[in-house]
Amino acid sequence: QVQLVESGGGLVQAGGSLRLSCAASGRTFSSYRMGWFRQAPGKEREFVATITWTGTSTYYADSVKGRFTISRDSAKNTMYLQMNSLKPEDTAVYYCAASTHRGAVPVAPGSYEYWGQGTQVTVSS
Repeated sequence: QVQLVESGGGLVQAGGSLRLSCAASGRTFSSYRMGWFRQAPGKEREFVATITWTGTSTYYADSVKGRFTISRDSAKNTMYLQMNSLKPEDTAVYYCAASTHRGAVPVAPGSYEYWGQGTQVTVSS
C-alpha cells in the first residue's frame, strides 16, 4: 500500500512563499518519479513539476519555471515544492503523485499511479 501525504498549504499574499511537503510511505521509492499537480476550481488538474526519486532530473511547467523548485530528501522519503513569488493564479489544491513511468517525462495525470489527498494553496491579491 502506497501512501502520499501532503502538507504545508495555506493562505499567502501575492509575492509571498510557501513550501509544500509530500511524505511517502509503503514502498521503496528509489525507482519512482514523483510529481506535483494542481487543480483550481472548475479547471482540469494540471502538471506543475516532476523529479526523479534520485533527484538527478527535474522538469517544470512553463507557468512556474523560475519561481518553484522541486526537491526531495531520500532519507526522509519526502518531496518538497518551494513556491516563491506566488501569484493569485497559483491558487489551487496541490497534489503530489508517484509514477513508475519510463521514457519521456510524464506530465499527464494518467501517468501517475499514486496520489495524495491534496493541500489547499490560496494566494490573495
